[in-house]
Amino acid sequence: MRFFLIASTLALALWGCGDHDTAQISKTPPLQMKRLNAEMSRLEERARPGRLGVAVMNLENDQTYALNGDVPFPMQSVFKAPLAAAVLAEVDAGRLRLDEAITLQGHDLSPPYSPIGAAYPGQRDYTVAELLTAAAGGGDNTAADVLMKRIGGPGMVTAWLQSERIVEVRVDRYERQLQPDVAGLASFRPAWKDEAAYLAALNAVPPGRRREATLAYLHDPRDTATPRDMLNFLHHLDDGQLLSKASTQRLMQIMTETRSGPDRLKAGLPEGARLAHKTGTARTDLGMNPAVNDVGVITLPDGRRYAVAVFLSGSTLAEADRDALIADVARAVVHGVN
Repeated sequence: MRFFLIASTLALALWGCGDHDTAQISKTPPLQMKRLNAEMSRLEERARPGRLGVAVMNLENDQTYALNGDVPFPMQSVFKAPLAAAVLAEVDAGRLRLDEAITLQGHDLSPPYSPIGAAYPGQRDYTVAELLTAAAGGGDNTAADVLMKRIGGPGMVTAWLQSERIVEVRVDRYERQLQPDVAGLASFRPAWKDEAAYLAALNAVPPGRRREATLAYLHDPRDTATPRDMLNFLHHLDDGQLLSKASTQRLMQIMTETRSGPDRLKAGLPEGARLAHKTGTARTDLGMNPAVNDVGVITLPDGRRYAVAVFLSGSTLAEADRDALIADVARAVVHGVN
């Protein structure tokens, strides 16, 4: 189903990471719903037989557009942004320190992508701050799992999100559980920490079992987010409702400096625009990719700011075409806000 939503609320000046003063009349032009509708319809058709989900929010006045906004999509590494926020909430509460040292053991390793896992045992010691940047900025699976374990596991992340009224973003499994599940693989073992070894293990799974597991993943409610509630997370993060000012700025800076997804949302933005974002990417197998995503906060050259969430699931497009589709979503957003 497709939903095109407008939320008209009293506008707030939301410049920066949560720095805002008093309520004021919106100075940002309204979203051009007819244009967004037309352009997103074309992009949705291009995505078939995959499913495209898009949500856009004007961060000045909360006006919102959504395509398949209430449909749960698999997040992949997009979950590492909410995870990072949950970690920083523990820092703000005084239950965790950024300079706390964590020593990795073999059982802490997770599947690739994980430069930290690949470097083990050559390097074992990391601070929470280093793991946070590796997870939220670099997409490192080992870093994410170690941090998640440190704060109480996937259930604690979801419980924290729900306590912040973000109820359609679910974190249910560690990466060391989720990634093998997607391919019908047995439980992860440290010997598979390198890309070549992990690929060999994946390829040893019969194709029929891999396809069955991937299709089950596409229909699994675990580890999913709806586009509309991912906007809710981005909005609350940007507005300073989730974290202290220092922690908000830290996470937004990590998300701005990430080098992932250069051909996705970032490629569709005009020169001078800024993007704080988190990508998520599943492995392509047997001609289909379960999840290619990009979510974040866009700041246009004139200072206008928008939260955007793009999810593409079950795509049979080539990698370059998937990325180009998400870039074209960004272009359509820019067209729809001008």
